Amino acid sequence: MTTQPKVVAVTGSSGYIGAKLLEHLEQAPGVGRLVTFDTRPVPAPIHHVAAFRQDVSTAIVEHLSRYKVDTLVHLAHSRESGRGREAVDGRSHRTTLKSVLDSCAQAGVGHVIYMSSHAVYGSRANSPFPIGEDQPPTPSASLQFAMDHNAAEQELSNFSEESPQVKQTILRCSPVLGTTAGMGLLREFYFPGPVGLLDHNPPLQFVYDDDLVRVVILAIMKEVTGVFNVAGDGVVFLRELATHLGMRQPLLPTALGRVVNRAIGGNEAADDHGMARWPAIMSTAKLRRVTGYRFRHTALEAVKAFAHSSEEVQGRLKDAVEIR
Repeated sequence: MTTQPKVVAVTGSSGYIGAKLLEHLEQAPGVGRLVTFDTRPVPAPIHHVAAFRQDVSTAIVEHLSRYKVDTLVHLAHSRESGRGREAVDGRSHRTTLKSVLDSCAQAGVGHVIYMSSHAVYGSRANSPFPIGEDQPPTPSASLQFAMDHNAAEQELSNFSEESPQVKQTILRCSPVLGTTAGMGLLREFYFPGPVGLLDHNPPLQFVYDDDLVRVVILAIMKEVTGVFNVAGDGVVFLRELATHLGMRQPLLPTALGRVVNRAIGGNEAADDHGMARWPAIMSTAKLRRVTGYRFRHTALEAVKAFAHSSEEVQGRLKDAVEIR
């Protein structure tokens, strides 16, 4: 019996994660044609690809049907670290996903994979440790990124009831780092203001980009379904992260630091999402149990790889040495 090669569609294919995923999918055994959707061109030449320059908020059913796509990976959503994509508002985010899902149902796509975020769990002093996938999402209302992903997960839940024949995989990922990542989400999550908080030095999780795309490909090939936390082994403490990134923030007691950030940091610093105080720490036991995957890079290795390759970080570290 011969297994037909997978035909995989990727939305948001020119973004940081999308480009990395295409690079691996091109080499993956068992993957045939690729179909990509983005308003920008594919960043590197890819074999056996049908690339469409379009916004996926409009129907893509014709293209999915023409190429007999069986799996779709949805990455065309909120801002991606490293590419400067601005997050759309929650309503547009959810509407775009609904359009994609409707196209999948009409075209007979059998499996949808959605890249969500650890931020959907929210940040609270009394959060479980570690957090399993059965913990209901409670995102902070002041972090639009988290609200968008939560709205998308709700849309996926509705779609599952309407189209139970379509398999679903939701990957709740810790921040993704690698040699081509960027500082955008790191700043928003962990350094939202000009001063740090002396009373808080929480553990943080990260996942290396190559590990993440290997998990996605495993989900594609084995048709793994369900919700899974994704994070590399180990943690990096906030001040350790600041040292690796050359972030020289003065530290003030929490109450005073929050007042200062609100006073001189503008609206962004006033967003009290709590990620720099009580970030969600996820259990990845379910992913390991179901897929058998073992991460090749720890959280610290992901941070070091990013810091070493980032010109912005290297510039700050160089300045710090010269100041001394």
